[in-house]
Order: sequence, then C-alpha cells, then structure tokens
Amino acid sequence: MDLDQKTVLCDKKATGKTQPWREKKIANVGYFELLEILQFKKAERVSTCGEILEFDITHEGRMKLVNAWFCKSPLCPMCNWRKTMKRSIQTTKIVEEVIRQKPKARWLFLTLTVKNVFDGKTLDESLKAMAQGFNRLMKYKKVVQNTIGFMRSTEVTVNKKDGSYNQHMHVLLCVESKYFKGAENYLSQEDWTSLWQKAMKLDYVPVVHIEAVKNKKRNKEKEVTAIQTAVQETAKYSVKDSDYLTGNLENDLAAVKDLEEGLYRKRMISYGGLLKEIHKQLNLDDIEDGDLVRVDDEDSDLEEKAYSIVAKWNWQQNNYFLE
Repeated sequence: MDLDQKTVLCDKKATGKTQPWREKKIANVGYFELLEILQFKKAERVSTCGEILEFDITHEGRMKLVNAWFCKSPLCPMCNWRKTMKRSIQTTKIVEEVIRQKPKARWLFLTLTVKNVFDGKTLDESLKAMAQGFNRLMKYKKVVQNTIGFMRSTEVTVNKKDGSYNQHMHVLLCVESKYFKGAENYLSQEDWTSLWQKAMKLDYVPVVHIEAVKNKKRNKEKEVTAIQTAVQETAKYSVKDSDYLTGNLENDLAAVKDLEEGLYRKRMISYGGLLKEIHKQLNLDDIEDGDLVRVDDEDSDLEEKAYSIVAKWNWQQNNYFLE
C-alpha cells in the first residue's frame, strides 16, 4: 500500500464492499453546518466526529478500525450508520440464539403508527406517549401469554409534502407456536389495532400492520433470509439524513430544529423478554450509548496486526487522506 500523504482512504471489507466513510463524513459536515446556523452548542463537537480514523492492517491485508471518536448525536449520519450496523449484527446474533433455544417459536413483524405531528414539541410528547403506550400494549393478557420476547425500534420520517413528522415503531416479535392455534391465542390485525388504540388512548383508529415472518420448513436458507429481512427492517436508521439534508436550507433548518427537540434523550431501540435476556447473556454492548468503533462482524482478532495507518479528514478536499 502506498502511504504517501495524498493516498485516499479505501476501506474495503472481505466481502469486497467499500465502507462509505467519505459519504458519511460529507453528510456529517452538512448536519454540522445546520447546527452551527441554529447555534446549537454541540455543533463543534459534531464537526469533529470521525475526523481521525486509525486502522490496524493485518498480514492478510484486512483493515480493522481500532480508534476513532464519534459524537453520538441522534441525527449524526456518521453515528447512525455505525449504530445501524451494530443493531443489525447484534440482533442477528440474538435471533440466532433464540432460534437455537426455541426452535418452534414463530416470528411476527409489527408496525405501530400514530398521527403525524408538525413541530418538535409535539414530536417530543408523541414519542414519550408511544414508549408508554408500547409498554401498556405488551402487558395486555393476550399479548403476554403469547410473547417470548421482542426488539422494538422507533423511526421518524419527514413528509416532504407538508413538512410533518411520521413517528412509528417497528417491532420484531417472537411468539409461542400456540399463537396460531385457537381464538384464545391468535390476534388478528384488527385485534392489534384495537389494543394499540386502547394502549395509546386514541380517539381515532391508528394504522397498524402485522405479518408473520414465514417459516420455510422446506428451505431453511429462505427461513433465515425472511427473519434477516425483518431484522434489517427493525434495525434501520431511526432518522434518515436524506430527510433533513435536502438542499432546501429553510426546510432543513426547520427539520433539524424539530428533530433535535423531538429525539432529545429518547431511547430509539429496546429489547424485551428472552431477547433482552440473551443480549445480556451474550454480553453485548449498549447500542445507543456504547462503542461505535467495533461494530462490524469481521473476526480479524485472530489475524496478526502487521502495521497501523491513520486517515484524517481534509476539509478543503472533502476526503480522507492517509497521514
């Protein structure tokens, strides 16, 4: 590898996929500039997120990130990319262990919504109410008697037409096989809708969607793929940076201001039941507040380090260059 100063960082994984460091840092800079205009105190902290990256290079030529500082701001594109990888890998490990312990269990993918809101204060109130409502939902008798565990993630999207915010939950539910046997256990989409309306104390019928993650007994590979798809959907970004980095400065400033207020001190992902227990048993790091350096699943610890490299963000040239 040519280590001259003008060498651009290229972090290619064993799969052949190149990690999008530059794209994420450019988006992070866009986010920082909006925070600076809005005079958020954390703007400078956000600007230094992922500015310097240190990698170990193994004798086999693999690159492994070993040192970096990440701001962990809820809207940071760099941090959300790292968090999403971490969520996906951790949840996959947890789900695999649940399947090993409970091979007959079934999986459901549940989406829970409420009405859109139009400002940060109402978004804040709505997200708090949804967290409380979800806790109530999971305590109803018919839900409790079937549920083995769950992973819940909250997503907020921006409606491009009217600037409103749509807050909803994706829930990967693990249930007993008896769930599909008999009216005393089974909950239809109408039942879930009614329970969610009750849990949220709504005066309207909310949009709720429930679907089974199909068991493919004839093809185990497809079954894993179906569950993995549900895991990916549950683990995805809480907020996409494309929702507030549109190029329309007025709209972007309004969105960042509202989203910062709405997402302040919110836990956007949580586990319950057996999934929570396994998260603890596997000694997995906290997704929200934990380490964002070690997030990928390439087991290069077994490979001996040959040397290290450092890549630094160049603000003038909008790229990472090796020092």
